[in-house]
Amino acid sequence: MATLEELRGQLDVVDDQIVKLYEERMKICEQVGEYKVEAGRKVFDRVREKEKLQNVASKVSSDFDKKGIQELYQQLMSMSRKLQYQQLVKAGALGRLPFIEIDSLGVEKARVVFQGMEGAYGQAAMKTYFGEDCNSYSVRTFRDAMEAIEEGAADYAVLPIENSTAGAVNEVYDLLVEFENYIVGEVIIPITHTLAGLPGAQLSELKRVYSKAEALMQTTRFLEEHSDWQQISVANTAIAAKKILDDQDRTQAAVCSAYAAKVYGLEVLEDNINDESGNCTRFIIVTNQKVFLKGAKKISICFEVPHESGSLYHLLSHFIYNDLNMSKIESRPIEGRSWEYRFFVDFEGNLEEPGVKNALRGLREESRSLKILGNY
Repeated sequence: MATLEELRGQLDVVDDQIVKLYEERMKICEQVGEYKVEAGRKVFDRVREKEKLQNVASKVSSDFDKKGIQELYQQLMSMSRKLQYQQLVKAGALGRLPFIEIDSLGVEKARVVFQGMEGAYGQAAMKTYFGEDCNSYSVRTFRDAMEAIEEGAADYAVLPIENSTAGAVNEVYDLLVEFENYIVGEVIIPITHTLAGLPGAQLSELKRVYSKAEALMQTTRFLEEHSDWQQISVANTAIAAKKILDDQDRTQAAVCSAYAAKVYGLEVLEDNINDESGNCTRFIIVTNQKVFLKGAKKISICFEVPHESGSLYHLLSHFIYNDLNMSKIESRPIEGRSWEYRFFVDFEGNLEEPGVKNALRGLREESRSLKILGNY
């Protein structure tokens, strides 16, 4: 029987042959790519690749080898496609991306909309990004904000997209798909909750606490220390603060920001009641124009994948191959198609970079649909 070293030597000989054959295969693939560029043919031929996988599987005997050879050839064909996408991009066949690079957003004269009311965290995010004196107004829902910029009633909307403890704001993700509005900026603000009541109110008097559901969840430990208090969910923290003012009931309090408490003349009964000290929310700046700032460094996209094994894996490989750092991925169910999902991905890059163009070309051809949500 051969020794381990001898067996490894035999593997090295076979591997050297595989490397030479791989290079030979890729040279032929390069010629195929040149033909497709000349003829205007698509790179990805799903039927052809399926037939190829069935063919190579038929040439091996065991079930284990059938799966192995198909996985190997899936990778080989994936590498071939990536090479051909590069050729198409170099030849200008990507097509002009419908996004225009601009030097600034022109925020000085912009009209901005945020969801909520005076004192909401959305207002704080808006002032952080656009300045204290920006021309702004509020609306009741996230949908109202998206409709406002789509209709031109506002130039920009400020919407929460995720919280560091509560996670994604699913409704906003869904609205980004539904509306032809695009992300042009982001701002992250700390979320520091307080318990606010009428001036002179005491903790011992309280019976009901109002706030947004997420804010109640983010202050669970503090609220559980007062288990006799009834927790009541409202649309947002500013509405909760205003309710305390309007009702003039000393047995009621709101979980809200110190700013909201000040706006509505409330007294902070307990400060900084967050479960986690690092709680923060990322807000996106959205407009109805397909523009991006010069020097933008993050891209958000969404895509749908075929409902079959390995489809997401192969699509994500485009980020790896083009050296793009993917910073976030979320999934949302597709309406009307049970157990099928749309994926939202954030990654580092700029729409003018070759690697980004290569990745987008591959994603566009191999996904069921692709939408660029913004470069910011």
